[in-house]
Amino acid sequence: MGTAKSLRFAVDGAGEVSALLVRLADAKWMLALAHGAGAGMRHAFMEALAEELSRAGVATLRYQFPYMEQQRRVPDTPGVATATVAAAVRAARDAAPDLPLFAGGKSFGGRMTSTAAAEGELEGVRGLVFFGFPLHPPKRPGTKRAQHLERVNQPMLFLQGTRDELADLSLLRPICNKLGSLATLHVIDGADHSFHVLKKSGKTDAGVLRELAETTATWATAH
Repeated sequence: MGTAKSLRFAVDGAGEVSALLVRLADAKWMLALAHGAGAGMRHAFMEALAEELSRAGVATLRYQFPYMEQQRRVPDTPGVATATVAAAVRAARDAAPDLPLFAGGKSFGGRMTSTAAAEGELEGVRGLVFFGFPLHPPKRPGTKRAQHLERVNQPMLFLQGTRDELADLSLLRPICNKLGSLATLHVIDGADHSFHVLKKSGKTDAGVLRELAETTATWATAH
């Protein structure tokens, strides 16, 4: 994989944040990629995901939310988070103006991306990719977090594991069905919210990462 290039961009009312650009010469798409609530853009999962996406032709701009940049534990307010997503999308567009632009993220990062899209802040983004959409807190099934998805106009790819405690598939499937042609649900058997699989599943974590990346690239081809 190519070396990640360090960047910084400004977020309205929240200062500057760091970002990492990974792009190979044969990249076909650009993805603004947000981290989850508990770990930043340099987390091992984010590093490995960016590498696999790169191999599949998807360049990435990984970035920090302000609270992570400032080493605070409590995530930013939705207003600050969506402003960060919007700024990251602009930075990704500037970094690769020649590539079709997508946006998404892991868990919290994906949900803040869809929230920004629902508010009309992601102009020019062709689609959204959710690496484990956090539909509800663990052991507290509900659908309130998905209500804003009805206001999203871009195609959405949901990548979900069957052992994900933050997304009961019996609740998520009807939501995707209701969204119609805008939603694509790809289920990974045996994976949890971190896309970890047990040995008895016959799969490996590395294989799951490859599946996430290749599924993203195949889906992006259609959009």
